[in-house]
Amino acid sequence: MDARLPRSAGAAGVVPPHQPGQPVPPWAQGPHQRSGRVAKIVGAGAAVLALMFGSGVAGGALALAVGGNSGGITRTYSAAPVINSADLPKIAASVQDSVVSIITDNGEGSGVILSADGFVLTNNHVVASATGDTVKVVFADGKSAQAKIVGTDPKTDLAVVKASGVSGLKAASFGDSDGMQVGDQVLALGSPLGLQGSVTAGILSARDRTIQAGEGQQQAPQQGASSISGLLQTDAPINPGNSGGALVNTRGQVIGINTAIATAGQGSNGNIGVGFAIPSNKAKDVAEKLQRGEKVSHPSLGVSVNAAEDTGALVAAVTPGSAAEKAGLQRGDVITKFGDKVIKDSNDLVGAVQAGKVGDRVQVEYKRNGNTSTATVTLAETS
Repeated sequence: MDARLPRSAGAAGVVPPHQPGQPVPPWAQGPHQRSGRVAKIVGAGAAVLALMFGSGVAGGALALAVGGNSGGITRTYSAAPVINSADLPKIAASVQDSVVSIITDNGEGSGVILSADGFVLTNNHVVASATGDTVKVVFADGKSAQAKIVGTDPKTDLAVVKASGVSGLKAASFGDSDGMQVGDQVLALGSPLGLQGSVTAGILSARDRTIQAGEGQQQAPQQGASSISGLLQTDAPINPGNSGGALVNTRGQVIGINTAIATAGQGSNGNIGVGFAIPSNKAKDVAEKLQRGEKVSHPSLGVSVNAAEDTGALVAAVTPGSAAEKAGLQRGDVITKFGDKVIKDSNDLVGAVQAGKVGDRVQVEYKRNGNTSTATVTLAETS
């Protein structure tokens, strides 16, 4: 998918105003279109990505739907070592059999094998274009199988399908995405533009990125997320069709699921070196729940926010009965701290909320009429 970089806002989360050139998620338009032209929002990532999956986004504001307090976390980095470029082919070869193409009636994307008996992880926006509850999975050896959509979670843009009549598949090895550092070498594997088995190389460019829904998308799913936070950014080239494919470290471990790219603008669809992947730790947790048929929990603060004039997240609206209303937050408040995390803009608030869990009690610092106050919110389940 190609994605445009917009600002943040919120609805059960937070979604700010859209700005051309800002990154947005790919689910707005579905997988790579298999027609002659490349859709603006397809495959892995999407310029003009529009987070339109039912997180309560209204106008340019996105109500904090997911999240919690991510502050105060101490990470122990154990990323894969820097290697000689001559070793990259061996790493790619060790992963390629675990990456598949996923084809629907309307497009195609990529996927990562979870188990020998056919469970495959991909993006929700890849399977959202399917007619009915089945898709076609094409394996690295060229063989194919029909697969049933087992479960989807539009708010994280993840889905699991189960291929029929298969066995002995090579399941991918998942690594610790929290152990990755900016500058670490990575490979992206998938089927960009329908070219199955493609591999590109780059580095991890940034962590904890938030991308928002964009405008101008077509074939946008009826339900989904308004924003996704905590994403890994990479300059490893990914293009339409890479969606749902693997971002791997130099140990050959999946540390991300490719989901969106930023493009240069309206007339551009290709890679410009700014791609985004869902961290493996989140993806693996959601995938396991979907495999078991469990509900995926999405914490909600219940506010719509815009960028404040100075710093912080300006509350544009408070959802009745929400965690925010119960804590006494009001329209016009400027949230400056969420737990231990300093909130510089609405993207920060989206990320902080999405990092939490339902039931988390978090102290929020905010400004009202020039005075600083605090309130304790208990994150609720997204409605």
